[in-house]
Amino acid sequence: MGKGRRRSNCSYQFVSGALAALVVFGIILMLSNCGGVTSSKSGSSTSGNPSGSPSGNPSGSPSGNPSGNQSGALAVTTYHYDTLRTGANRNETILTLANVNASTFGKVASFDVDGEIYGQPLYLQSVSIGGTAHNVVFVATEHDSVYAFDADAKTTSPLWHKNFLNPGAGITTVDSATDFPVPYEDIAPEVGITSTPVIDSTSGTIYVVAKTKENGKFFQRLHALDISSGAEKFGGPTTIQASIPGAGIVNDGNGNIVFGPLNCLQRSALLLLNGKIYIAFASHGDFDPFLGWLLVYDAQTLKQVAAFAPSADGTGGGIWESGNGPAADASGHVFVGIGNGDYTADIGGRDYGDSFLKLALSGNTLNVVDWFTPFNFQELNDLDHDLGSGGPILLPDQPSGPAHLLMGGDKAGDFFVINRDAMGHSHASDNSQAVQQIALGSGLFTNPTVWKDNVYIGPVGAPLQCYKISNGQLTLGSRGSATSGFPGISTAVSSNGDSNGIVWALQVDQWDNGPATLHAYDANDCTHELYNSDQASGGRDTAGTAVKFIVPTVINGKVYISGGSTLTVYGLLSH
Repeated sequence: MGKGRRRSNCSYQFVSGALAALVVFGIILMLSNCGGVTSSKSGSSTSGNPSGSPSGNPSGSPSGNPSGNQSGALAVTTYHYDTLRTGANRNETILTLANVNASTFGKVASFDVDGEIYGQPLYLQSVSIGGTAHNVVFVATEHDSVYAFDADAKTTSPLWHKNFLNPGAGITTVDSATDFPVPYEDIAPEVGITSTPVIDSTSGTIYVVAKTKENGKFFQRLHALDISSGAEKFGGPTTIQASIPGAGIVNDGNGNIVFGPLNCLQRSALLLLNGKIYIAFASHGDFDPFLGWLLVYDAQTLKQVAAFAPSADGTGGGIWESGNGPAADASGHVFVGIGNGDYTADIGGRDYGDSFLKLALSGNTLNVVDWFTPFNFQELNDLDHDLGSGGPILLPDQPSGPAHLLMGGDKAGDFFVINRDAMGHSHASDNSQAVQQIALGSGLFTNPTVWKDNVYIGPVGAPLQCYKISNGQLTLGSRGSATSGFPGISTAVSSNGDSNGIVWALQVDQWDNGPATLHAYDANDCTHELYNSDQASGGRDTAGTAVKFIVPTVINGKVYISGGSTLTVYGLLSH
């Protein structure tokens, strides 16, 4: 452990100016679309169901289309647009290469909220609220609030606002300075809702996990809210608990490991798949003792279906993925990246620290079907170089080479392309089981984006890197102009099919101290910057205070940027 640095499954944290500079420079040395965006010209209204009785089946995975969304209306219902986590919206018809520039495009609105927004904004078209159809953008805050706003900014007041606190009854957020074993700087000053929620547009439900302190005790709860009103559904909320056989560090003394609601961090986005909600947990600052978890709940009853701990007989094994969610393919397999922790799977154990896992739900059990672990897993664990700090991202089926690929990287700057049909487990002295390994030159704390045969990666202290993929191999094509310090550049892509591809790159290295900067690049040539939010004079396009790990949401001619107490909206100025 380096002097002045606290280990964390969430970031690097520094307490001196010299080491703060190190994260920008020294760390360089250390270290398709599947329908989550859908479109229809029917204009049909999506209405919530306050009775709690779902209409249709909230499967989250239509056959052959792992989307998380089943409505025909334009929508973003899950992190990175789809359950492959590609980060691409291929149904954008308004924003083009010709009109995204500082003369015609810029900030058009902002919405005030009561806390920091870490999750990605979600979007539904034509939601009936109070008898009127609205295009709605949804966000959740660290002050334990969920907001629904008119996405076209016809009003900047919330259409509805749900808060889970009651200070008079002793129900508050978790205080970052006083409630953890030591002061917690990674998310401050309070911890409430951190992850990106997920929406089932068929039943009209948004699912969210909130953390609270209630008269000295700590809780995490799964809420199912009506998209039209914010009302609780399905008899919710349900308190998140777990206990399974194991000898891990957080145990009851009777042969079982148990879920710890204070130390477990729910940063990873939620996944809706085949009528189940998958919820992943890591740790706050690696505060011991902690174990990572992946819990599964029925989307209609909110009852727990399965519980899995990646280090059931050890310690660590958090799933945080820089805010990415568990990914899923069309066959219903779930893929997660495991951070620092014990690894014993190579000798017949069930600890999977610093690994990518392929899981299958069978009845009430999550089974490990396959996995990939770098040969230097112990070094990664010892140096806090978590695998899974970027990814996993699943590529759409490839026309040549291995058809089913997974991509992801670690804090040390190693990036892997894995055949997810034969992940290869671990080798003793090399990573030859990987289809490809690339040295990015600096750590990865953001999630790659995929569009056509392009892969966009934003490491720390480096420009946006644009790769081409063919036969399972990545080759560097072009680089963007902007360089970002920690945590690197996060991206999303918008296009109209294969045309008018734009990479939206978000620079948040002033997190908690200054505004985010939005960049737009030609998706076919990242040397061509179309726009950035610093170009217009007089601060016209200045975003809200930057927050780590956030990603832009691009939909229906707008770009939505989370931030500290503000949701900023960009679009065509003529609109």
